[in-house]
Amino acid sequence: MNRQRNRGRVALAAIAAGCAVAALPGQAHAADGSAAYTFDPAAAWVQGAESNADAAELKAGSVYRSSIRNGQKLYYRLELDDTTDAYVSAVAVPKTGGKVAYGDGITISVRDLDDTRCSSEDADFGSAEFPHPIAAYAWRTVEKGSTTCSAGDTYNVLIERESKATSSPEAWDLELRYEAEPVPEDKKTLPTEAPENWPSASPTPPTGKQKRSGGSGFHDATGLEPGEWGDAIAPGQTRFYRVPVDWGQQIFATAALSNSGKSTEYLGNALALALHNPAHGHVDDATLSYSGAPSSVALDPLPPVAYENRYDPAADISAMRFAGWYYLSVTLSPEVAEHYGDEALGLTLKINVTNDSKASPYRGDAGVFGVTDDDRDMARSGLSAPDAGVSGTMRTVAAAGIGTGSVLVLGLGAWTLLARRRAVPATAPPGGRPPLGGPPQAW
Repeated sequence: MNRQRNRGRVALAAIAAGCAVAALPGQAHAADGSAAYTFDPAAAWVQGAESNADAAELKAGSVYRSSIRNGQKLYYRLELDDTTDAYVSAVAVPKTGGKVAYGDGITISVRDLDDTRCSSEDADFGSAEFPHPIAAYAWRTVEKGSTTCSAGDTYNVLIERESKATSSPEAWDLELRYEAEPVPEDKKTLPTEAPENWPSASPTPPTGKQKRSGGSGFHDATGLEPGEWGDAIAPGQTRFYRVPVDWGQQIFATAALSNSGKSTEYLGNALALALHNPAHGHVDDATLSYSGAPSSVALDPLPPVAYENRYDPAADISAMRFAGWYYLSVTLSPEVAEHYGDEALGLTLKINVTNDSKASPYRGDAGVFGVTDDDRDMARSGLSAPDAGVSGTMRTVAAAGIGTGSVLVLGLGAWTLLARRRAVPATAPPGGRPPLGGPPQAW
């Protein structure tokens, strides 16, 4: 019976755990409207080295946190074989409330031990001269017939920061990711030339505006499917969203600000819109001017997702080389508060994804470079990655609760049956002892 009592305690614990999970507050978004960036909580701290001989190794499929000061050149290390295509991204996050200038930014590159540059990409604030997260990526790909960056060996990841003297001197936080691209099923049959033409006219998105609150980082970006989505954005705030785009599909995106009756002051770069691919590589960006009237800006037309896009010299086309989650970030300039107040403005996103999905070129699991039915469900439901994790945990706990609850009910039934079998007539037996029929003393 002691064992049965322990089972009851386990069941109650499972039920309590389920209640605790259900009671968790929404952790995916900054509920207070804070402009702070949400870093991946699984990220491990790694110190960048000023000498490549001291560089720490980055592991495939892992996320890291680091930081970089103005003028620094920091090294990290990769150990690569002679077949893996490797991608390393860096998200640079300046301190909230600081200053940045035109041209401030980072450069990330992958280099071999002879310092031959395999690839590089810049990320800067451009004309959107206000602090907000910016991201770039670099890669090592193994190309047929090429001897550059193709050998299995140690490679360096170099991240460099440049800021003007008028900019805030504080270090920028970094979020680093290293992803290995799956091996194609048959690389010999894949095209080696990028397409030259594709549809450029954005179709009308599905009607019916819906509310959906953006996240505050790549980690907790809110899932979106094609449609019109309403949100609100405060001065200095960055909102993150993600859209699944499969092989052969084409994404179109427009961001619009609502009107304000508080001023008509013209701001040339009031809102920054950016698109990043599944490896967090920069694809395209646009800025929006604002003078208190409704205003919108759209990303340039981009080609359908295709493996061969990587062969195009244009960075925005080359970046459309993977299927997977594509990330949209929207930042409202803190200068807006000086003329229009601190209150959030209405933000509308119009998202369209055209064309049917095509087959993946990879052999086996595509990982982050593919779109699954679960991804489409998350986009339909508006789930971020943390939301999906909590949802999965609740389903697991619910299943466990049903099982342990059944054990508890069966245990109570067994106790009742045992009690009835041991019961005697209610009249007092000889000796005057009280009648039996209560619960066993061991309970």
